[in-house]
Amino acid sequence: MVEGFKPKDRFNVDDLTHIIRLLRGPGGCPWDAEQTHQTIKKNLIEETYEVIEAINKNDKALLCEELGDLLMQIVFHSEMESETGNFTIDDVADGVCKKLIERHPHVFGSVEVSSVAEVLDNWDAIKRKSKGHDSTGQAMANVPRELPALMRSAKIQSKASSLGFDWPDVGGALDKLREEISEFERALGEGNSVSVFEEFGDILFSAVNISRFAGIDPEEALTASTDKFLKRFLTVERLAGERQIDMKTAGLAALDELWDEAKHLNG
Repeated sequence: MVEGFKPKDRFNVDDLTHIIRLLRGPGGCPWDAEQTHQTIKKNLIEETYEVIEAINKNDKALLCEELGDLLMQIVFHSEMESETGNFTIDDVADGVCKKLIERHPHVFGSVEVSSVAEVLDNWDAIKRKSKGHDSTGQAMANVPRELPALMRSAKIQSKASSLGFDWPDVGGALDKLREEISEFERALGEGNSVSVFEEFGDILFSAVNISRFAGIDPEEALTASTDKFLKRFLTVERLAGERQIDMKTAGLAALDELWDEAKHLNG
């Protein structure tokens, strides 16, 4: 057993930090010791999505477990910086506590609010000031490029809308989508791969704009549509197997019939 470790019936966050320190220290785990922010950054993303999966499943036991895995990632990254003297997990906690206090002046200060909208407006104003954003454009540019593309485009569009740069209603957004589809079709006809790539991106961006007007989360909507496609495809595959139909050679017309049947069965 590594020196400095004592088994307990129940551990806390301080114990987690201590365990990570032991894993990365002398006599610890070779794998843990050689990790860097870059080598485990994908683990952080994976654990975050597993937390979301637990929430979507409404599985409390799984949520507790996955939050633990996510917390471990946060402590791991913090401990790596602690080793070089940059900051510790306590500095991380200190920073976020101060940020919460600063951005809730209606709770920890004398500011009065009458609606959730006012709370969000105050939050955005304080955030912009603390980050030194003098304009909406700067705030838009600081939306992380690493976010899922649909999420990032929705955030940037929302910030532009807050400054009045927006269609008056969804009709303008729908017209823009039709325009982008026409430009995509033209690029396809010309065989210009660069333009095809660009115009397809414009189609997606315009579709996100429509989702914003409709009050729809584009990430959730696309996930739901993908789930629906998968469910129907699995039914098509099952029906084809039951009827000894070779899907590779059946032809599109036959597969469309199975697809329509799958739609009827699955809704």
